[in-house]
Amino acid sequence: MARFEHHVFVCVNERSSEDPRGCCASAGGGEIRGWFSEELKARGLKRRIRSNKAGCLDLCARGPVVVVYPEGVWYSPRSRSDVQRIVEEHLVDGNPVAALRIPRT
Repeated sequence: MARFEHHVFVCVNERSSEDPRGCCASAGGGEIRGWFSEELKARGLKRRIRSNKAGCLDLCARGPVVVVYPEGVWYSPRSRSDVQRIVEEHLVDGNPVAALRIPRT
């Protein structure tokens, strides 16, 4: 079994549109997950970094929610360029992207 340098968990949890917490699926979680996969593949990183779908990560109102391990850095990317920044700056260069982080509360 491969050992990855990073795991990127992207919430794709789906709730009813009536749920006041919202959900990452309706906030674009599936699209964000796809962008991570595409970006990792395009850069030849799929053997080093794994992007996974995740169920609820309990920060629904901040969605879409992404967490990168082993560092435990939480993000709320909104666009393809946000995903590209996380891949380049955090996953490749080792510098978490402060502007996209979800602050600890």
